[in-house]
Amino acid sequence: MVRDPRERIHPKALTVWRLSGAIAVAALAVLLAAAAFVAEHVLFYQVPLYLYLSVLFLLIVLGVLFIFALPSIRWRRWRYEVREKEIEIQHGIWIIKRTLIPMARVQHVDTRQGPLLRAFGLASVDISTAAGAHEIPALGLDAADELRNRIAELAGVADDI
Repeated sequence: MVRDPRERIHPKALTVWRLSGAIAVAALAVLLAAAAFVAEHVLFYQVPLYLYLSVLFLLIVLGVLFIFALPSIRWRRWRYEVREKEIEIQHGIWIIKRTLIPMARVQHVDTRQGPLLRAFGLASVDISTAAGAHEIPALGLDAADELRNRIAELAGVADDI
């Protein structure tokens, strides 16, 4: 039986993903509130109470999903392993995807930080091949730099860093 990759991403990824989910749900709530305001005060349409309650229920369900459930499942499923001849990545929530990237196909390796990752001291490692790009998200800064350098060395692209 084939074993799962051993390495996990940083536990702070949960916090980053939960915060991202909260921002997305809050943005949706603001948009829906603005739409209700325009409907009531500009278009003079009386929005029924059941519609407000339905939207509130939807926002609560989406909040629970995007802030609590999905980040936990996503973190548990995210694994990776770098071997001498290949990189294996496993991720997914409902459909689990396992990808093997041959070291010989790696063209370059980058680290990337957005504002949320930077705030939590995390970075993602991007691996580019001719077939596309692959990401190992939310590693500690030192771990991300070390992983980038190791992959670059194993793939023979260390001079490009």
